[in-house]
Amino acid sequence: MVIESNVMADEKMLHINDIAESAGIDLDALELYGKYKAKISLNFYEKVKARAKGKLIYITCITPTPAGEGKTLTSIGLTEALGKLNKNVMLCLREPSLGPIFGTKGGATGAGRAEILPREDINLHFTGDMHAITSAHNLLAAIIDNHIFRGNENSINIARTRWRRVMDMNDRALRDIYVDGDSDLYGKTGFDITASSEIMAIMALSDNINDLKKRLSRIIVGYTTQGRPIRAEEFGIIDAMTLLLKDALKPNLVQTSEGQPVLVHCGPFANIAHGNNSIIATKMALSLADYVVTEGGFSSDLGAEKFFDIVCPAQNLKPDVAVLVCSVRALNMHGGATKKEYTQKNLHYLDKGLAHLQAHIDILKKFKLPIVVAINKFDTDTEEEINLIEGYCRSKGVRIAVSRAFSEGGCGAVPLAKEVIDSLERDINQFTAIYDHNLPVYNKIEILAKKIYGARGVEYTPGAIKDIEDLTYCGFGNLPICMAKTQFSLSDNSSIKGVPGEWVLNIRQLKVSNGAGFIVPYSGNIMLMPGLPKKPSALNISIDSLGNVTGLK
Repeated sequence: MVIESNVMADEKMLHINDIAESAGIDLDALELYGKYKAKISLNFYEKVKARAKGKLIYITCITPTPAGEGKTLTSIGLTEALGKLNKNVMLCLREPSLGPIFGTKGGATGAGRAEILPREDINLHFTGDMHAITSAHNLLAAIIDNHIFRGNENSINIARTRWRRVMDMNDRALRDIYVDGDSDLYGKTGFDITASSEIMAIMALSDNINDLKKRLSRIIVGYTTQGRPIRAEEFGIIDAMTLLLKDALKPNLVQTSEGQPVLVHCGPFANIAHGNNSIIATKMALSLADYVVTEGGFSSDLGAEKFFDIVCPAQNLKPDVAVLVCSVRALNMHGGATKKEYTQKNLHYLDKGLAHLQAHIDILKKFKLPIVVAINKFDTDTEEEINLIEGYCRSKGVRIAVSRAFSEGGCGAVPLAKEVIDSLERDINQFTAIYDHNLPVYNKIEILAKKIYGARGVEYTPGAIKDIEDLTYCGFGNLPICMAKTQFSLSDNSSIKGVPGEWVLNIRQLKVSNGAGFIVPYSGNIMLMPGLPKKPSALNISIDSLGNVTGLK
């Protein structure tokens, strides 16, 4: 049920019932949120999840730059292109966060003729999932503080750990706050962004309501004065938290601008969490479609690595091909071009930037996956620049295709779709995770540092060493690693573009996300509550008297 992509957005959307029927979703499984979006019942998920599985196409990209890479745009364009080729396809994406939408990054619904719709709804309040996760997280915080106020029977060590609160907005003023007044609650706490909440990660990794409850129960909220980890289940509110989350656990159904079905569900960031959409959405799509397109946050060293090493082993998933998105202008920046130069033709910068592209190709090769490089073409790109990238990849034996999804929609991404299909049919897939979860924590971090990030080694603060000793003693040492690291560099220094030279990964602290099922080392100066830029994207948004919105990227 593909529709023409050259009409206005409000005219080309199909009723969500039509999208569901085209995807093989029972209409009685839908919970409608207006005409163009719906949730899908978990009963339907249980009904279909044991079916034969489709092919899983995983989209990632090179290290992000202000020049733009176009990963989500390419994911949508590839889905539309597979639709043009009459393939049974579904797309799975994360839910946008209000923080980046009103901050620097903007929305997460694609652009040009490769979008998911309804764009404004998806980018803003959508179906209330972010609110539910925020509320469940903050309910736990309020209960913990009330427990302390009422006598602290569990002997929570306030000086060591505090379960912070979250909100879905960038607000640097709330990073660190001090509770004043009652002496039992006095101390430092603060807010993180909702996408960084362990409950967000738990939602994305839970397979059903019972799994959700078990994971919520395992959350480590703090430690006693004797050093015993305190779990959320000890406060008796797991059912109340689950009640807040029960609807948010259901995936959301929307559509591409050419009428393909899209599941948009959960939104963990990849620089401070595991950075992938929900396994319920992915597994449901794999049971309904022959081809499933999904993507991870940021680049191959973050979202992709975490999908391969955390999500896939936990849920017995196996990606069939990886698509690595790049652009001429982004490679120019990694080759040394400034913000004023990256749109200008300069083959010297581009040639130097190819080393960065190779670094990401090498990362994906370590997982023994077939790889297709996608060039997201901008109007400023010249034939000579495109030829340079294509020639380089072909000389290395790497598949490559140009995508013109922004200007041409699915038709513009057909060459990429054909290359992906050919890879699925011909290339050998020996996918494997890069480390054994049972290795000691130090070994797992070192493998990531050297094999993925290209570091010479790892250095730990005394506090980080103590954290590893404590979490290993408490029995958490066999969990996988979810590195909290800058998205703007392969290193832990956001200012270093291209391929970093000799450098050492610095780990300053670690925490256990026991409900999600991973260990989080903090590298460099990573912020769990981002701030707004000098000119936030919110300043560009306007709405007229008829409700028409402009400036929402």
